[in-house]
Amino acid sequence: MGLCMSVPSIEDQMIENEYKNNLLFIEDNNNSQRSSKFGIASLYSQVGTKELNQDSALFYQGFGKEGGEFFGVFDGHGENGHKVSNLVINRLPKLLLEQERYRLRNYDESELVNVYKPNEWRRDCVSAFKIMDKEIKLQKDFDSSCSGTTAVTIIKQDQDLVIANLGDSRAVLGRISDGELKAVQLTIDHKPDLPKEAERIRKCGGRVIPHKGEPDVHRVWSADDDYMSLAMARAFGDFHLKDYGVIAIPQITHIRLTNDDQFLVLATDGVWDVLTNEEVASIVWSIENKEVAARAVVKAASAAWRHDYPSSKVDDITVVCLFLQDRKDSNFLPKENLSTAPASEDET
Repeated sequence: MGLCMSVPSIEDQMIENEYKNNLLFIEDNNNSQRSSKFGIASLYSQVGTKELNQDSALFYQGFGKEGGEFFGVFDGHGENGHKVSNLVINRLPKLLLEQERYRLRNYDESELVNVYKPNEWRRDCVSAFKIMDKEIKLQKDFDSSCSGTTAVTIIKQDQDLVIANLGDSRAVLGRISDGELKAVQLTIDHKPDLPKEAERIRKCGGRVIPHKGEPDVHRVWSADDDYMSLAMARAFGDFHLKDYGVIAIPQITHIRLTNDDQFLVLATDGVWDVLTNEEVASIVWSIENKEVAARAVVKAASAAWRHDYPSSKVDDITVVCLFLQDRKDSNFLPKENLSTAPASEDET
């Protein structure tokens, strides 16, 4: 079963905290600085052929002193992956806000107007992700040595986006350019065979080789055993492999939105394994009812799994869409008007 959640305007609904079916929606009702105009967010999560959905997603409205938005998707893996991803959606926003409050203590009131810069949030993200990983390791009620989660998150403040990414969940931006819709990938999938990732892993004594049953999927292995491997180079948890190059330091990207930017899509690899960036952007753009956009992507990915891999287990699939413009001001474009564009990146 899945769940579609729309985020109405602040005037329409005042929700402090809502959690359903692996989806967490938080609204800060005490933030007097937040903007009165928000786009619509659509969230949907669907369990695969496993009994338990290990994905999680969150949308935090009124985030931070300036009242922005924070949202992300998290793909748990391993025996306790669902517990790791659930812990992260509940703790990571708080850790980020603690970093912000700590940072603001160093400024006078007269200086506060100048401190909300992307580089400040960049440092906050790295610090919060490190603390989050330590908290996961310290949990007493579950073992995360062979369990973990990906994380792709975005902090949006006015027109600035700070994207923090671990693993192979992905963020894509839908942008109008020269009358066409372009799918701009904002993150890199942290696969172990990427040159920089593989170099770090090998320097730490880890191995990057495929599993015998999946010759096209490179995995991280420890130096001297084959009982546990991971198909990504960065993740929360997975402490058995942390000494062998798997890290929880996010890759940070900053972009500034323009009026050409229409929507954002964050999704777990259950989407990207079967649909291209262009196909996902086309689906989102073709949906007239923004509130069901995430559900439409999930259902398309689920159908693609059944068609392309009829004998394989279907992965959990989770999507967050955030619309950035009023659709009334945009012309609908045919699905064939799609192309790919790279995003500028800053590596951490």
